[in-house]
Amino acid sequence: MEENGHPLLGIVNKPGQFSYENGIEVTCIEPGLARGVLRAGPGSVNPHGMIHGGAIAALADTVGGCCACSTGLSCVTANSTMEFLRPAQGDLFCEATPKKLGSKLSVVQTVITDTRGKTVATGTFTFFMAKPERESH
Repeated sequence: MEENGHPLLGIVNKPGQFSYENGIEVTCIEPGLARGVLRAGPGSVNPHGMIHGGAIAALADTVGGCCACSTGLSCVTANSTMEFLRPAQGDLFCEATPKKLGSKLSVVQTVITDTRGKTVATGTFTFFMAKPERESH
């Protein structure tokens, strides 16, 4: 794991969190970049034995949100689009980079690759940005 000590890593990778419970681990968060992995298990596959599109979208949304929040704000997803380019099996890796990091809206591009380095999906996510919870009271 590339863990770099960003405070979000301790939150998103904590047991009980959606990402953790669904086999997603965020491995890197720094300003303008986030990376993560989906450790594919029996709950990640569709009836054809391929990684379910919802599992891929959850990986992209999680890692994309960490990228959007990488500079200290909190966020929630406002909109997303996914392009599923090829069937996937096994662990998947996501890299998220910003198209725009803003104080109200951020737009993040995600690229999901398989263990062979082939791109299996891409996505674009728009996030509503807010002050961190501890500062908004």
